[in-house]
Amino acid sequence: MEINANLIPTLILLSFFHLSFVCCRKSVNGFTLDLIHNDSPRSPFHNPSSTPYERFQNAFHRSLSRASFFNKIGVNSIQSTVIPTRGEFLMKISVGTPPVDTLVIVDTGSDLTWTQCKPCVKCFKQVIPIFNPKSSSSYKTVSCTDKLCREVSKPIKCTKNVCNYVVNYGDQSHTSGDLSIETFRFASTSGKDVSIPNIVFGCGHQNAGTFNNATSGIIGLGGGNVSIVNQMHQEIKGKFSYCLIPLAISSSNPNVTSHINFGDNAIVSGPGVVSTPLFRNPMQPTFYFLNLKAVSVGSNRVKYQSSPISPPAGDGDHGNIIIDSGTVLTFIPDAFYLNLGSLLMRSVNATRKDDPSGTFTVCYEPNENGTINVPKIVAHFTDADLELSPTSVFAKVADDLVCLTIVPGNQVAIFGNLLQSNFLIGYDLVANKVSFKPTDCTKQ
Repeated sequence: MEINANLIPTLILLSFFHLSFVCCRKSVNGFTLDLIHNDSPRSPFHNPSSTPYERFQNAFHRSLSRASFFNKIGVNSIQSTVIPTRGEFLMKISVGTPPVDTLVIVDTGSDLTWTQCKPCVKCFKQVIPIFNPKSSSSYKTVSCTDKLCREVSKPIKCTKNVCNYVVNYGDQSHTSGDLSIETFRFASTSGKDVSIPNIVFGCGHQNAGTFNNATSGIIGLGGGNVSIVNQMHQEIKGKFSYCLIPLAISSSNPNVTSHINFGDNAIVSGPGVVSTPLFRNPMQPTFYFLNLKAVSVGSNRVKYQSSPISPPAGDGDHGNIIIDSGTVLTFIPDAFYLNLGSLLMRSVNATRKDDPSGTFTVCYEPNENGTINVPKIVAHFTDADLELSPTSVFAKVADDLVCLTIVPGNQVAIFGNLLQSNFLIGYDLVANKVSFKPTDCTKQ
């Protein structure tokens, strides 16, 4: 097997990281957790008085905020690897010994996991109890001489030889505190909790901004060394997957929810599976890149147009679009959008209709089934032709309005979660690939 030379420093660093922080752990075959959508009846953010149209508008604006931050990404500090929105999904976890339940925002665009901690010098209000590290027998802090402190704290900041972390979000929200080590427990859907010790996280003593009192922090599922998925490498073998139910269902039906799988539970196989290489940018290790080559609408094909987001990985294809579970809409570069949008509008046999608020620019009047007639739409990734659901590309945002969920994104390209819905999507960080399997996620 050939190894990309650009990845060798990352692989060496990951090896040291794993040896230092995951020793003495019990084997975990695999586990599955609920992903609670922000707007679902199971979410503390749920507003039963909101209409589907209002939910789509809110999701649209969250997507714009998130995409604008991706456009401003730097490469020299941890502050550049976090997203200034609350994300789209929540997860219940427990921290410490004895375990303290908490609700965190799930983010594939962040690495560092953190939660509010006592004593609170400055904290946002939190409905559930704030974690008190003094009450946990498994709590430890990271020293300033530890190599992990150099990894997270740039420049290194210390208080009495305890490594301090600082994260500043683009919307002026922030968190800071002690870089620490704890036991995390995950509420598996099997009914048996999975306990994993020695997880590195931020114990936040000063936290403020737009965070809601229903949550206590963030769980980072990005590609960086300190992310949960890389810290659990020994247990999950570099594999996680998720299955996202469509927004219209998740926001109205309390009996179904999306799921995320780790380890053996995350393997995606069987009929209908297509796989595409996962590209990593050493300068932006948090983000997961795919290579989009073209999009077909019926028998017509539009070639992808953009300068690369990341340097070429070898002599062949390169990553040019970020796959992100926390962004609702799909953003593509302006030039490509003009060509694809023009083709879609020529191919759709429906009556154009303006969005009264001006939020969406390409909308139609739905037929009696609440849909519009659209030819087959296929996203052509390297080695994978992915047929997209017409109801994800053109979503029903109101009773009398169906709108295009692909929008122009200036420089950044993001494959959003609406187009990912009803696929079982598996990430293999060892084989460096992402697999897609068409799935009814309400039954997965």
